[in-house]
Amino acid sequence: MDYFAQLINGLQPLTDLLGRLGIAEQQRQSYALGILFLLVTLLVLLLIVLLLRRSARPKAERPQAEPVSESTDEAPIADEAVAAEAVEGEVEEPSRPAAAVEPVAVSVAEETVAVETEEPEPVSLLQRMRQGLAKTQAGLVGRIDSLLSGHARVDDDLLEELEEVLITADLGMQTTRQLVAAVEERLGRSEAADPQLVRQVLKQEMISRLTEVDSPLDLEQASPLVIMVVGVNGVGKTTTIGKLARLWTSRGKKVVLGAGDTFRAAAAEQLAIWGERAGVDVIRHAEGADPGAVAFDAARAAVARKADILLLDTAGRLHTKANLMEELKKIRRILEREIPGAPHETLLVLDATTGQNALIQARLFKEAVEVNGLVLTKLDGTARGGIIVAIANDLGLPVRFVGIGEGADDLRPFDPEMFVRALFE
Repeated sequence: MDYFAQLINGLQPLTDLLGRLGIAEQQRQSYALGILFLLVTLLVLLLIVLLLRRSARPKAERPQAEPVSESTDEAPIADEAVAAEAVEGEVEEPSRPAAAVEPVAVSVAEETVAVETEEPEPVSLLQRMRQGLAKTQAGLVGRIDSLLSGHARVDDDLLEELEEVLITADLGMQTTRQLVAAVEERLGRSEAADPQLVRQVLKQEMISRLTEVDSPLDLEQASPLVIMVVGVNGVGKTTTIGKLARLWTSRGKKVVLGAGDTFRAAAAEQLAIWGERAGVDVIRHAEGADPGAVAFDAARAAVARKADILLLDTAGRLHTKANLMEELKKIRRILEREIPGAPHETLLVLDATTGQNALIQARLFKEAVEVNGLVLTKLDGTARGGIIVAIANDLGLPVRFVGIGEGADDLRPFDPEMFVRALFE
């Protein structure tokens, strides 16, 4: 009883506080005891959690000495990943602490040899193109070589099988028939015709067709040069725009980006990230805004800021949707009203992995919005790179850029001769 009385007396300050809060006098002690019980319960729970966390913590293991590789050229895989990211400009490679070296007794006769780490030779553009086109090379030229090695002359069987190889490599029916006809015309069908010459004829014909429509992008044709980028969802439009901005800013050009894809969630945010990496301004509106309004503001900003290039992203759309294609025409009219002659370039981004579907997209976009240049992405991930020859030959559209990797520098200006050399040599 004395303990309970002391407890009640100890709660007097709390009961006084409850009184000032308007609690009736007969209820103050009950409220004070309830609050005290709650605090004690919380304290016990906290102690239990701390004890459980401490018991679950693994015992510290003693560090073990890592085996040292005899070759100084080897490095842990994690370090290679960090170094690779550092090259792309994403992260900086952390400095490595110097490893502790145990004193070793050596004889006077032994010599200390300094191991020099050889720097890897820089990869040439042709070598990088070969790496990116490895799957296409195996699926097209590799099959052609296998076919030719099994024939002693150019005959009907060889030409028929060659046609099948070219069609399945996504060169399309029209381009395939023209290439086979060229082989037959130049080599004929005779015992004397060497099948290995077929390879050379195909190489020359592909270079000829690609070169005939080749037209490198002229960045000096207007100021600001307005480039509208179109294509269906998923082909890599936004990423392509970011890589182009990085490429041209590295050449001293002032670039402004317009986030006209207001329909896809986070599209503007994605473009803003690329703009920050490239150090360029991005004109954007809220999600769901009118793309025409974005085009208007982007054109005004490019003129006011004296930009060299305006790159305008557009919403991805199915090439079969007429109403969405009409919206692209509306954006073109807005750009032309603000900047005479704009858009000066309309680049269609195509996913090379879609094969013949890319040819269909190119044909319909060309009819709807006057496409005058192509960007082929994801060439490194497909064996259907022959679609480049089909599009150039069937539609007469030049390929401006090709994507041969995921790196920021793997979007390269298209060189027809280098492309064919990377396939055949």
